[in-house]
Amino acid sequence: MADFHGVFPYLVSPLDPAGHIRSEVLGRLCDDLIKAGVHGLTPLGSTGEFAYLNNAQRAHVVQTTIEAANGRVPVVAGVASTSTADAVAQARAYQKRGAAGILAILEAYFPLPDAQVESYFRAIADAVDIPVVIYTNPQFQRSDLTLDVIERLAAHPRIGYIKDASTNTGRLLSIMNRCGDNIKVFSASAHIPAAVMLIGGLGWMAGPACIIPRQSVELYNLCRRERWDEAMTLQRNLWRINEAFARFNLAACIKAGLSIQGYDVGDPIPPQAPLTEEQRKAVEAALQELS
Repeated sequence: MADFHGVFPYLVSPLDPAGHIRSEVLGRLCDDLIKAGVHGLTPLGSTGEFAYLNNAQRAHVVQTTIEAANGRVPVVAGVASTSTADAVAQARAYQKRGAAGILAILEAYFPLPDAQVESYFRAIADAVDIPVVIYTNPQFQRSDLTLDVIERLAAHPRIGYIKDASTNTGRLLSIMNRCGDNIKVFSASAHIPAAVMLIGGLGWMAGPACIIPRQSVELYNLCRRERWDEAMTLQRNLWRINEAFARFNLAACIKAGLSIQGYDVGDPIPPQAPLTEEQRKAVEAALQELS
């Protein structure tokens, strides 16, 4: 199984007003992130607005990311659906296109019991020959992954990672205690990544890493070297970005931040709205503090 670790930015999905993917913009962003030292790229995470894209747009985002990465870093492509069959089809298609891994996300309209949640993720992992990262985010998912389900899924030969966005770092420790070496933990930026690294995490997948990649990589390197005092000093500074983003729509914030940095990524997909001028100034101020 591939060894995923480090900082994986959740990429935005740049669209023009007609709904076409801005491939050149996305490709330049990917190239710049790789040059900044990130360890992988994750298209179609929450920041990528996967829930607002059709399958053709999703496939275009994944293909563009894979071509831009050109084998320099692994691309872990997000797969999400309310339908198991559709999720399986996406996973197979992205593997065929060259994805190094799959980030498996469960969408649900009706609540699902544990057995059906487990079967969804298991079906995706059964359908591919590449590593699967299971994703849990209780804020947005109608049916979440329980500790019992995570423990059973961790025994699957291709489910080797979990990205947890619960903001509950104690839950991460419970996952580590129950699953041991069977599953490795990626933090979300909503956790405190340095704290997650301290308890045994191996990195984080997060939207803010798109706009502060060098600082994110520096934080990861400090944690790997166990230079905890320096890491926490940097972590406290970087947390200002999270505080700003927690106030507004995530995709709108990241897209605004990238626009401020010169990337023409467009607005968030309606019915989401772009930041107001006042909100944009708050994001710009947070970025200036870190420059």
